[in-house]
Amino acid sequence: MASSTSLICDTEAWKDLKGHVEDIKKNHLRDLMSDVNRCQSMMMEFDGLLLDYSRQGATVETMDKLLNLAKDAQLTEKISRMFNGEHINSTENRSVLHVALRAPKDAVIKADGKNVVPEVWNVLDKIKEFSEKIRSGSWVGATGKPLKDVIAIGIGGSFLGPLFVHTALQTDPEALECAKGRQLRFLANIDPVDVARNINGFNPETTLVVVVSKTFTTAETMLNARTLREWITAALGASAVAKHMVAVSTNLALVEKFGINPKNAFAFWDWVGGRYSVCSAVGVLPLSLQYGFSVVEKFLRGASSIDQHFQSTPFEKNIPVLLGLLSVWNVSFLGYPARAILPYSQALEKFAPHIQQVSMESNGKGVSIDGLPLPFETGEIDFGEPGTNGQHSFYQLIHQGRIIPCDFIGVVKSQQPVYLKGEIVSNHDELMSNFFAQPDALAYGKTPEQLQKENVSENLIPHKTFSGNRPSLSLLLPELSAYNVGQLLAIYEHRVAVQGFVWGINSFDQWGVELGKILATQVRKQLHSSRTQGTALEGFNYSTTTLLKRYLETSSEPQM
Repeated sequence: MASSTSLICDTEAWKDLKGHVEDIKKNHLRDLMSDVNRCQSMMMEFDGLLLDYSRQGATVETMDKLLNLAKDAQLTEKISRMFNGEHINSTENRSVLHVALRAPKDAVIKADGKNVVPEVWNVLDKIKEFSEKIRSGSWVGATGKPLKDVIAIGIGGSFLGPLFVHTALQTDPEALECAKGRQLRFLANIDPVDVARNINGFNPETTLVVVVSKTFTTAETMLNARTLREWITAALGASAVAKHMVAVSTNLALVEKFGINPKNAFAFWDWVGGRYSVCSAVGVLPLSLQYGFSVVEKFLRGASSIDQHFQSTPFEKNIPVLLGLLSVWNVSFLGYPARAILPYSQALEKFAPHIQQVSMESNGKGVSIDGLPLPFETGEIDFGEPGTNGQHSFYQLIHQGRIIPCDFIGVVKSQQPVYLKGEIVSNHDELMSNFFAQPDALAYGKTPEQLQKENVSENLIPHKTFSGNRPSLSLLLPELSAYNVGQLLAIYEHRVAVQGFVWGINSFDQWGVELGKILATQVRKQLHSSRTQGTALEGFNYSTTTLLKRYLETSSEPQM
């Protein structure tokens, strides 16, 4: 068992898995898939979801060894510590309690000895009341018009998660009906082009701006907030800010100083990490303004269902735990550095970008939670596109190039079904035919012998041979309602946490994002002094100096 200061790679379970790799490499997925008992043991159902991981490069023995690794990594205790509000984010001395954001009203989840669930529901009730005022038109803008359009300003976790959920719900029949006549946009990038795109076609008189920044100091967010404040005040006067701008923040003093009424600030807590904050006011406020609180509450209930499953289900039947252990197996033992997230649903087009942050910002670490350098790789390179778009883009590499484990996500019932007369199948069946075919194509491949039987010319046989033995898993959702979107989010959040718990890293800090910000401050000062006083470039290396010189010489920024 790994003690608090030893590394997981020193445990017997880790060494056992290292030795097991050679056994697995002797097996091709073609052979593994012919074992029906094995396949049956690798299918899990929970609350309408079906997980099939039989196309992973693993046997029943592998899974037993991975469960032993979970034991040595003290996974049960680590999950309990998270749910009990202990300060498992040790470098920032914080609890990690995004599960409290979607807990039922009567739940008890404590941080520092205090039940935080009532506080969470106070904010949710406030969001419900406020969003209903905006949606009903009882809250109006400075000129008396209802506010039908919303721009949410935030970056990273304050944007990717809410955007994923918004995109997933846009075509859900219930959510679509609730959003009639309303628009929601997200402004993240400091690039002025993003501002131009967001305000294009919007009228300040009918626009509400939600500024999302915990500290109200995030450089990109606050510059964008000042830019939109200028857009509003230029059209409607300074007093309009209180009617047209609200905040998701904990820094009430800065909110008020900005011109926003602190009563219209919606709180969240330091036990909510940015990339885990979509279930807080960060996501719930803009989404409730667009779809109504009742739809968003279903999303929270879906996430909560998975939270309870994760906390209480034995590991051999626990979906996030199994997925997390398989990711550790693929990354640290089989040496596959990437993972493709492939939802066969256009509504999930923003899912991979969100999970990219949840996973790579959480587990892209080089030291253990105790600061010891790791002699093994952690984290994976996450990317993905909806099927079948990805098939016409990067699947070539997945089939015949590098081995990249794939997550195939399918939906039984389409949000927007189309049945054309004369077609063999519906549009959704056509999509799902690919969802079912691709995992088998990756697993089985195609042999030179099969190609010869098809009379393929000899010179093309090497080009048309598929080695197969390429791992994937399939997750089938009954539909893509708000509830199912919540389930999907929580599965991936907890999967990432399981990986981090097993690797023995802190999945809840992100020191790697800091250095670039600090260096940007130096550049910002230089740009200001060069533009206003013609100050010579100083303190940069030759490369950066050359680039800055070119930028200053040729850019058409006005002199300030």
